[in-house]
Amino acid sequence: MTSSRGVASATRDLRDQLTVAGFKLGWRALRALPEPVAYGLFNRIADVAVRRGGNRVERLRANYRKARPEVDEAALDSLVRAGMRSYMRYYCEAFRLPSLSRDQINRAVVSRGDDEPRRFTEKGEAVVVFVGHLGNFDLAAAWAAGSLAPVTTVAERLEPEEVFQEFVAFRNAIDMDIIPLTGGEDPFTALVQAARAGGRVIALASDRDLTSNGVEVDLVGHRARMAKGPAVLSLLTGAPLYCATVHYESAPKGYGLGGYRTVIEFSARLHPRVEGPTAAKAQDLIQQCADHLSMTIRQHTSSWHMLQRVFVEDLS
Repeated sequence: MTSSRGVASATRDLRDQLTVAGFKLGWRALRALPEPVAYGLFNRIADVAVRRGGNRVERLRANYRKARPEVDEAALDSLVRAGMRSYMRYYCEAFRLPSLSRDQINRAVVSRGDDEPRRFTEKGEAVVVFVGHLGNFDLAAAWAAGSLAPVTTVAERLEPEEVFQEFVAFRNAIDMDIIPLTGGEDPFTALVQAARAGGRVIALASDRDLTSNGVEVDLVGHRARMAKGPAVLSLLTGAPLYCATVHYESAPKGYGLGGYRTVIEFSARLHPRVEGPTAAKAQDLIQQCADHLSMTIRQHTSSWHMLQRVFVEDLS
């Protein structure tokens, strides 16, 4: 007789196999589709998700309501629909990114304020970049890897493991080095080594605190917890810190992907505005990053793909 534990294990294995098969099929099939068909498909997926609702859509709505308290319910509905379409556009682009040429990537990305970080990378130094869940991080990183320097980042370990390894292989192919958040060496130690080795863009999505060691900051007028890693890494190694926001905008004819292009906007180099211990300086630096994010979130709300709890009042 098969034990319940054995049945559960077999079910989990089958589910993992189906997940891996579906992931690989989507990865290959979407690259073969004509661009308008692929993006149209993901728009429909987004629209269906909005109609069905569910926890993630409702969380997006709640986050947008905090970011844009002045809009009425009809406008909020439109924002949520646009936000889900933007979120699915990111996935469509991620699946299709390995088939894009360097010229296609460059024509799909506009970068502003990158002169100063470029001066550091051209000298063989590392720069630390705080990014949020805005726009297309992968496309922005692919552009940076080709135009500034190879990119190092930290990523949550996905399950099943084979999907995570596919994900790592994909990002390695576009000159991104992935440090797993769990299941490997201490990620912060690896980041310090990368910063001291130089010649890299260390881009860290830090607008959510995944370790419970983050700091509280003001984000769009509400308290939120964010990871302090980029600030501490910069303070410890001397690598310059920037905040880069990423958002979508309609693309001129002949540019972009699926009618949109990705805009990267770098802040000026961030310096602590306070004296005192490292903790106080890190808190101030992350608040500066949150201020930059807040401006983009309010101006380009649909590019903010925050389908999780981020505000302190929602975490309890």
